[in-house]
Amino acid sequence: MAEVRAARPRLVATDLDGTLVRSDGSVSAYTAEVLAQIEARGVPVVFVTGRPLRWTEEVFEHVGEHGLAVVSNGALVWDVARHRSHLERPIEPALGLEACRLLRAALPDAAFAVETLAGFGLEDHFVELAPVPADARRGPVEELLDRPALKLLARHERLGPQEFWELAEQAVGGRLVITWSSTSSLLEISAPGVTKASTLELLCTDLGVDAADVVAFGDMPNDLPMLAWAGSSYAMAGAHPTVLETALHRAGSNDDDGVARVLAGLFDL
Repeated sequence: MAEVRAARPRLVATDLDGTLVRSDGSVSAYTAEVLAQIEARGVPVVFVTGRPLRWTEEVFEHVGEHGLAVVSNGALVWDVARHRSHLERPIEPALGLEACRLLRAALPDAAFAVETLAGFGLEDHFVELAPVPADARRGPVEELLDRPALKLLARHERLGPQEFWELAEQAVGGRLVITWSSTSSLLEISAPGVTKASTLELLCTDLGVDAADVVAFGDMPNDLPMLAWAGSSYAMAGAHPTVLETALHRAGSNDDDGVARVLAGLFDL
């Protein structure tokens, strides 16, 4: 596939975990400096992540004065500077509950959790690998999905990620968008049509930036729509095989400042 873009990108879109953020959860001083220099040239750096808002806030200091982040795989655009929602694309409760019923009928051992702007909720048998917030709600998903959800999570303790995703896709039948970005069997479910790419496209339209002028970076299946949409795309070293097949270019690993080194070359820093 031929690459079509301007000599230099007008917007940088980057995933976080496995892409920009190091394995220890940090953003290196070198990467932070490169992002700051790009922002100083008037080029927005947009974090496009599957992380919920509560985890994305940890790295907001690096988004620059443009201050916009695409969170929860496209369900939320957060205005960092004003600390408020810019755009929400949630799952309506009735549709989310229908998907849960279908998944549970096909995969009885599935457990669910819910991310909303109000916080996190999880079923008692949902195994959360990260620390659970002290104010997290607990109960059956029928109680947790009492309001629009930014993301519905499904976990299975016996199936591998790819097998779980394939079976879930069959069960839900396209009613919602199902993807994954974890090495564990955790599915991330979004409202119809909501992906990193579709929300990034809406944001770029607001900013007057064409897809051809966007450079994107990612490493996991939830990045695939964004990498296919952007005019220039980079798969990180060690990325999922489907990402390596989709992206136009390769970058070094997240632990070697792969994103920053590519950007330093693109912008002659």
